[in-house]
Amino acid sequence: MSFADLGLIPELLQAVTDAGYTEPTPIQRQAIPIVIAGKDVMGGAQTGTGKTAGFTLPLLHRIARHANTSTSPARHQTRALILAPTRELAMQVFESVKTYSKHLPLRSVCVYGGVDIRPQQAELRRGIEIVIATPGRLLDHLEQKSINLSQVEVLVLDEADRMLDMGFIPDIKRILALLPKQRQSLLFSATFSDEIKRLADQMLKEPQLIEVARRNMVSETITHVVHPVSSGMKRNLLAHLLRHKPDTQALVFVDTKLMCGRLAHYLERSGISADAIHGDKGQQQRTDTLEAFKSGKLRVLVATDVAARGLDIDELPFVINFELPHTAEDYVHRIGRTGRAGHHGYAISLVSSEEKHWLSEIEKLIKLQIPQERVPGFDPDPDFHEAGSRGHRGRRPAAAAADTEAQAPAARSGGRERGVERSAEARREPAREREGLRAGPRRGRSSVAADGFDFSKPYEPPNPPVAVAEQTQPTVAAAGKPDPLRRHQRPIAVLLGGLGRK
Repeated sequence: MSFADLGLIPELLQAVTDAGYTEPTPIQRQAIPIVIAGKDVMGGAQTGTGKTAGFTLPLLHRIARHANTSTSPARHQTRALILAPTRELAMQVFESVKTYSKHLPLRSVCVYGGVDIRPQQAELRRGIEIVIATPGRLLDHLEQKSINLSQVEVLVLDEADRMLDMGFIPDIKRILALLPKQRQSLLFSATFSDEIKRLADQMLKEPQLIEVARRNMVSETITHVVHPVSSGMKRNLLAHLLRHKPDTQALVFVDTKLMCGRLAHYLERSGISADAIHGDKGQQQRTDTLEAFKSGKLRVLVATDVAARGLDIDELPFVINFELPHTAEDYVHRIGRTGRAGHHGYAISLVSSEEKHWLSEIEKLIKLQIPQERVPGFDPDPDFHEAGSRGHRGRRPAAAAADTEAQAPAARSGGRERGVERSAEARREPAREREGLRAGPRRGRSSVAADGFDFSKPYEPPNPPVAVAEQTQPTVAAAGKPDPLRRHQRPIAVLLGGLGRK
């Protein structure tokens, strides 16, 4: 089947040819005819399936009749609204829209937080047919009356599961209330929780269900490996693994923004080109970092789940879980960035004893027991195997650590930030900062020590300070004689009077 068989208009077929595509992906074959027919869609698709083109092409087909070259804003009403959870994903969709609308006089814009709102307002007031937006910034524009949604014909909610994770559902419901009731709606999500299903019931009318693969399954081209290690030795092990693969890039996932910055700094000090991407970084910084990584100038990108959403890199060889995610579904999202388009990829997880519960949940979801490979010199905590087999505590031969790829037996499984939006409404901030710093160490994991701490040495508790007053007393009583002073009777330091006796 070709794109011409799907019923797209000639202008779109020419754009697809210009982009170098010849055959539609499975989700495109299913979605394009349904969307062209004007029906609502509930799509289950992971990243890397061609989902974005699967909704942008038919969306452009639907609103092509409004294309015109008039300079009057009244002739360029907003006809399509695409909502994405993060700046990066919104920009990715925007690039897709620009690519496929190149032969149509349709205007499009991407609006997101973290940047000056005024240029966006000026652009919107010129008249825009297609708006790609993050929810928070769209609400800002609605409050300032720089956009009118009364003529929207097609609504797309992309990555709905991530919208839920980030606390955007209340914002989505506010936006839905401002849209025309007579419209076409498309919802795409990698997973369908009960809350996502309830949202779909509110926004979709008799939707057509599209699923291109069994949910929560991962690509057959990904090899999974677990390296058991104590939490205090993770940074050393990560640097060790990266040094043994000096010519490859890796995307490293952590749980918090604090760890993100610290780990990137540690790798830089270890002589490994690395940078971090998280919600506290400015938009220009984030864009520059992503471009450096995509172009190969940056070897290691350390990211949180939210900040990496929408990151699309061809032939990325390694995804490393420095910390396991809270939910098994997030593991699927993370490793979905490697092993794409038939290329082989590796999903490596550094797992401490405190994280074994999350490892079990992941294995249960993907229906695969991930091989565990010890790296000599980086032993896990003694209790790592208490819940499982006790027969693998010995170190592996030194030769086994020479190459991470050679270490990993082929474990193949079948089938699968937004940035911080500075909203005008302070009451929306807490929900959008869910990615942010979490108070205190999490899941029993020790906090990162200050720079300069030697993680290769075993932990030694510091000697407690000895009070000056107690140094004047014998610590051991003479043989056969009890200490004449009990602890509460010994000299103590008083606030202003030096030493006194109680």
